[in-house]
Amino acid sequence: MTARMITTLVWLFLTIAGPSAALADEELEIRTIAGEAHRFRVELALTPEQQARGLMFREALVQDEGMLFHWPRERSLTMWMKNTLIPLDMLFLRSDGTIMHIHRRAIPLSTRAIRAPGQGRGVLELRGGTADRLGITVGDRVVHRLYPNPP
Repeated sequence: MTARMITTLVWLFLTIAGPSAALADEELEIRTIAGEAHRFRVELALTPEQQARGLMFREALVQDEGMLFHWPRERSLTMWMKNTLIPLDMLFLRSDGTIMHIHRRAIPLSTRAIRAPGQGRGVLELRGGTADRLGITVGDRVVHRLYPNPP
């Protein structure tokens, strides 16, 4: 193992094993192209530590709850399911909150990279099957204080 790999593994261990600060819990809405609105309670993952942990080790996720990952600038968005015990729908977001890609029912514990097809600013993780259950599609829009300006 290289020194960089060891440093990364130690950082991940401390992030996962160490005390975690409570994440902010806020309201978020998805507005569909068809004019429907779906409300969720989401935890915010804004810091590198919060993003590294995500929804790892959780055994359940309430039907209309989730986690919103947000970055200050557009970037390539890549997620994975390592140490995540429940299937998730991952909604990849552009800077304006528009859903650009949906990865449905991500496989628990998988280390396979899940990538968006372009640059974005966020990922909304919801309980697996939520996008299909509510008819959420690419082009729908997340409205939240981090994505405040609906069309």
